[in-house]
Amino acid sequence: MSDFVQIERQEGVMTLTLNAPDTRNALSTPEQWQALVDACRCIEHDDSVRAVVVTGAGSAFCAGGNIKDFRDRTGLAEGDPMQVRENYRRGIQQIPLALWQLDVPTIAAVNGPAVGAGCDLACMCDLRVAGRSARFAESFVKLGLIPGDGGAWWLQQAVGYQRAALMSLTGEMIDAQTALDWGLVVEVVDDDVLLSTAQELAARIAANPAGAVRMTKRLLRQAQTQRLDDVLQLAAAFQAITHNSDDHTRAVAEFLAKKA
Repeated sequence: MSDFVQIERQEGVMTLTLNAPDTRNALSTPEQWQALVDACRCIEHDDSVRAVVVTGAGSAFCAGGNIKDFRDRTGLAEGDPMQVRENYRRGIQQIPLALWQLDVPTIAAVNGPAVGAGCDLACMCDLRVAGRSARFAESFVKLGLIPGDGGAWWLQQAVGYQRAALMSLTGEMIDAQTALDWGLVVEVVDDDVLLSTAQELAARIAANPAGAVRMTKRLLRQAQTQRLDDVLQLAAAFQAITHNSDDHTRAVAEFLAKKA
């Protein structure tokens, strides 16, 4: 695993910390993109991980891409238009695909700015908790660019079309309270308790039967893009599995014992 992604484990909860505070955790190199993809693959094959927290080291969650690369035509911006297209497809766009395919619930603990690709990374998580210093900007248009890492899809899922359009077309920053009012985050807390709050939320999720949690997340994700009848078919199949699980049998017995 790359030094860019620091991993901490605690009772079913894995915390991933983007660890490049000198660049405000900018997602600027193939090694960094691959580190996040590799972390997702590791989590998906580890049944002991029941919930994940994603945060940034230092004063920022993630400052997005490296603007110097755009100036110098290196990194994502290197090459002719066909090569740049492949740079995105084979590079940073692997992150949203990896997070989409991840069945384990994810929580972004947003400390400080989440800008451009950083804002999109937060939106790729299932839940977002913000510190009071958090700021969000879908700022690509300010640089004459478009959301190249899937932000046009993810941001709408979080705040709806109109507010996503407002953020994307102006590129302007919103603060943590506005993010809460718009439904971009579920809670705003003091910065010094941000990580512990997100980890406590992850622990509440992790306390539930792991199989049901993973299938519930998958059902929610699929419901974003499928018709009702297709979702009902998938729900019936998933429910058939859960009805025959040891977790379900044990949970029903415990519930009835408490009621008695």
